Amino acid sequence: MKESTKGRRFLFSLRSYTSFFLLMSFVITCCMVLFLKTLQQSLGIRFTEENIRAAAVVTFGNVLFLSLLCTVIDEVRRRLLVDRPVRRIVQGASRLMQGDFSARIEPWHGLDDRAGFDTIIDYFNRLAEELSGVETLRTDFIANVSHELKTPLAVIQNYADLLQSPALPEGQRLEYAAAIKLQSRRLADLVTNILRLNRLENQKIYPETRRYDLGEQLAECLLQFEDSWEKKGIRVDADLEEGVSVESDRELLALVWNNLISNALKFTDSGGTVALSLRAEGEWAVVRVSDTGCGISPEVGKHIFEKFYQGEPSHATQGNGLGLALVRRVVELTGSEISVESEVGKGSSFIVKIRRAADEKAESRS
Repeated sequence: MKESTKGRRFLFSLRSYTSFFLLMSFVITCCMVLFLKTLQQSLGIRFTEENIRAAAVVTFGNVLFLSLLCTVIDEVRRRLLVDRPVRRIVQGASRLMQGDFSARIEPWHGLDDRAGFDTIIDYFNRLAEELSGVETLRTDFIANVSHELKTPLAVIQNYADLLQSPALPEGQRLEYAAAIKLQSRRLADLVTNILRLNRLENQKIYPETRRYDLGEQLAECLLQFEDSWEKKGIRVDADLEEGVSVESDRELLALVWNNLISNALKFTDSGGTVALSLRAEGEWAVVRVSDTGCGISPEVGKHIFEKFYQGEPSHATQGNGLGLALVRRVVELTGSEISVESEVGKGSSFIVKIRRAADEKAESRS
């Protein structure tokens, strides 16, 4: 490897020397011919063949020396101002390729700022920082997925073992079968949400924008949870302004409403209230989903849109921590906005703002 590198360097130096030699030969020859011709015409001096041969030998020697001098200077310049920063960049890139995402390159402040090595190094360090963040997210995601998959699988396995007992009473058999069904559904929901989130984050699907009545969609989504709120004895208040249309992806926004309503019902105890409202405010259609549940502390509020994060351990078995991550991604894709208002012990409100249909906004201004 070293012999190959030395050979390449020798060939490069030889090419440099040849280039300088040819350049020097051309320039000096042209200058000498012009000088001698002018001197001959001005002073009337006539040069003999011997004089010209002697001058040519001296000139040729000068050309050889000057070419060698320029080659040496260029080699020193290249090694100091090019090879050293390039070596740094190559070493950093090699570490990065080997999976060391902590690799960073010290800035190079050379004599020639126009070389742009500091710019390359700065972009390399930014790239390494981004890759480090992505790798951390990927590792955490895999660890969380593995953990989330183990829990329902372990429950299913335990209940399946119990069902194999021949002396098991019919009541317990039905109870264990129901538990297996519940965990299977939870496992299916987890996989579905992971696939949805993966598709959304990788931009493999794009919003299909069309105009529709947002109030009708909210009412349809709310009615899907009628059994849930009746079973828990929760009061539901719906205040939906009529005639509020939006131009967005109906299917993607349905994920938002289903997750927000589901969370509101999950965190609201029996006797509590869940409220859903829709208002047209200027160019925005504002949807508010509120509950009288446990609320969210400021510390928990910083992480609620992260994957697999569950701020309330007592409700962890009812979800998989992907719902609000899906909500945030859909909101980003559709160009909408989301915010949270919450107070511990008093409940939470999620506010989503979606741009209204263009002609409807014009009518409201007139």
